[in-house]
Amino acid sequence: MIKLFYKYFLFLIHNSSIMVGGQAVIEGVMMRAPGAYATAVRDPEGTVQIVYKKHQSIVEKYQITKIPVLRGFLHLVDSMKIGYQTLDWSSSIAEETNIKKNPYIDWGLSILSIFFAIFLFMGIPYFFTEIIISKQDIDNNFLFNILAGLLRILVFVVYLFTLSQLNDVKRLFQYHGAEHKVVFNFESGKKINIINAQQFSTYHPRCGTSFMFILMIVTIFTYSIIDSAFMIVFNTVNFNIILRIGLHLLCLPIVAGLGYEVLKLLSKHQDKFIFYILSLPGLWLQRITTKNPTDAQVEVSISALNAAFNNELSKFEGQQHVADAIG
Repeated sequence: MIKLFYKYFLFLIHNSSIMVGGQAVIEGVMMRAPGAYATAVRDPEGTVQIVYKKHQSIVEKYQITKIPVLRGFLHLVDSMKIGYQTLDWSSSIAEETNIKKNPYIDWGLSILSIFFAIFLFMGIPYFFTEIIISKQDIDNNFLFNILAGLLRILVFVVYLFTLSQLNDVKRLFQYHGAEHKVVFNFESGKKINIINAQQFSTYHPRCGTSFMFILMIVTIFTYSIIDSAFMIVFNTVNFNIILRIGLHLLCLPIVAGLGYEVLKLLSKHQDKFIFYILSLPGLWLQRITTKNPTDAQVEVSISALNAAFNNELSKFEGQQHVADAIG
């Protein structure tokens, strides 16, 4: 059950500019390149199996979808869709399962995962914040969301740390580190190989972990404004937990889009001191979600990137790039 849950949950959680990024999957790595993505997984026999798919996101198809915030939300939806599919495929390869899946069970697990995430990252923080606020007899939306935001971050860190103690998740986080090292190698312009990739850090500013942290900070400010606006428009002060959760869930696409834009801004200006400082908490959090990979794991990551470029990765060597995708 634990394996099934983190499979369904973690995908929620990874100069010229080029759309390159990826995510760790079970015993492998998925890499995205312009117009395609590829997943490489090492099967139980030690063979690296690869699947390549052409792909064009909705943001690339229509001009209107390039509007800031909207494009961020659509990028995330697209990434989640790909992430789910690649995790599902990697699971079947790594575990050699040929059992026909029941779509109703899959949907049931997905719904349970969503409800568990809502309970963990909204229900628990809001419940304890309500207790603290009521005892102090304070009615302030900004203070409520600051306390709830801090509790959400605490729950998130504890949850990630607990997950990281599982052996399967440790390997997943090693592949996460392998993905980052290879993306860094690609950005540097150096020849992409195991030796060069292993010289780079496992902490990348455009990681999905950093995005999750930024998202939790953004929620503090945006939810404070949303709560206040709701109370003014509907002339109410009765704001119970269920109503607050429902309102915040409805506004989550806006918050996610804002978080995406903030992450892109921070990652593009790492050379500026203030932006670097603001990105540090997300990088520190990657001490939990990334681990140093083995050479064999880096080999899988390189295989995925090469396949994503349709085996023409060598054409991009010799010049520096900025990998412009979250992963």
